Amino acid sequence: MRSRPARSVRPAHAAEDELLAAVDIGSNSFHMVVARPILGQLRVVDRLRETVRLAEGLDGKGGLSAEARGRAFDCLERFGQRLRPVPRARVRAIATNTVRALRSPQAFLVPAETALGHGIEVVSGREEARLIYLGVAQANPPGARRRLVVDIGGGSTEFIIGEGFTPLERESLQVGCIATTRRFFGDGKLSSRRWNEALTAIGAEFQQFAVPYRARGWEEAFGSSGTAKAIGALAAAAGQGDSDITAEALRGLRAQLLRADRISRIEMPGLEEDRRPIIAGGLLVMEAAFAALGIERMQVSSTAMREGILHDLLGRVTDDDPRESAIAGFGERYGVDTAQGARVEATALRLFDQVAQAWSLSAEDRLMLGWAARLHEIGLAVAHSQYHVHGAYLLEHSDIAGFSRQEQQVLAALVHCQRRKPAVAVLQALPGRMQTGARHLVPLLRLAVLLHRGRDDGALPDPVLEAAGARMTLRLPLRWLENHPLTRADLDTECGLAGRLGFELHLSPD
Repeated sequence: MRSRPARSVRPAHAAEDELLAAVDIGSNSFHMVVARPILGQLRVVDRLRETVRLAEGLDGKGGLSAEARGRAFDCLERFGQRLRPVPRARVRAIATNTVRALRSPQAFLVPAETALGHGIEVVSGREEARLIYLGVAQANPPGARRRLVVDIGGGSTEFIIGEGFTPLERESLQVGCIATTRRFFGDGKLSSRRWNEALTAIGAEFQQFAVPYRARGWEEAFGSSGTAKAIGALAAAAGQGDSDITAEALRGLRAQLLRADRISRIEMPGLEEDRRPIIAGGLLVMEAAFAALGIERMQVSSTAMREGILHDLLGRVTDDDPRESAIAGFGERYGVDTAQGARVEATALRLFDQVAQAWSLSAEDRLMLGWAARLHEIGLAVAHSQYHVHGAYLLEHSDIAGFSRQEQQVLAALVHCQRRKPAVAVLQALPGRMQTGARHLVPLLRLAVLLHRGRDDGALPDPVLEAAGARMTLRLPLRWLENHPLTRADLDTECGLAGRLGFELHLSPD
């Protein structure tokens, strides 16, 4: 007798009174925003910000000083206390440039996640740019005007051109306010000669995208995050407008700053004490951006990436997950056979729903399995030989909107392990908190791929998969197996390979 499938595990929607929280682990400051969705909008109920200066701890070889790690963990513990009432699935914490630069990110992330009490995702520079644009657009209704957004962080600067809520161009360069101050004024000395040399060097880096950006064009420009806010405040204090930034104001602020021959002696009306050590680098990057892109005036946005994370999270817990459209676009880009992907996905999810409860799998696990199934053949765009390896490479190393690096690693691992001997080392290379879920998804994807080897819409009997710990039993009709000897042989082989993943697989003809 066939057993009854377990209840499906699907993403839950956010209730109107349920809190959402976003944590932005930046190179200079850590931010947290807690909000409540009300009538489709987010109402902020709490904000926390601490200056951590994580990027100051980088040693140039991918290491991070004990002092910087200590500041980070202490801050995350405080944030973690505030997050305790927020449901785990309603919190998203994202780390950016400094963590991307670490030689061994996991050595930082594991204790950081323990301190925060939540997983921390690392995003690429272009994904960071997408989230920044989303945050700025939410607070500054875009209308039909094309806009440029510049976000100077501690370790990197992001440049985005977009229309509405859609980014059209995204770039990220390693020229943040901390990194640039250390690079050009590391000994604390200031001079016009140094400034001009630095301006030339930074401007040269901007040239790699300045021409296409200027060709694309925009009607309005926004600056977001701490550097833009600080420069806007300095301009207003100097009588250079009402916090908008202009090219003329930048020239005046530069002259004012260089009157001090050392960073420690900078005195400027409107300059906060914690911004003094890094204002030179931030002002330099802003002036270089104005020059390279021909900007004359820039508005200062009150919102930035943390608000973008929050709105992205709201999409994930409703029916507007940006990752769905990204997966569809990625598959279209590489000419994936969508019909075959749909067949494999339907069967993989049917198997998932039968074992999810026994294996304590989550709604996020279900999403990952479905996306991996849709894209399992993406490597065929490179070559048939080793296409699972090619597909894994594309998924891990491409910029896929909405996905963190860890999420892309999971997708890549599933696709890599879909056929032949499962590459256990690939699974072991995943972040520890993701290994168990991914290891349980691999046999489900492998079985679904195997059952649809014929690539047709012929009737496939509903497979029944039972799970008890590491033991799996797959039930299929005996007559169907007798009429499909190749599939039967493949399943027998699969029973032998399951042990490499730590499972027992038994085929039980009904």
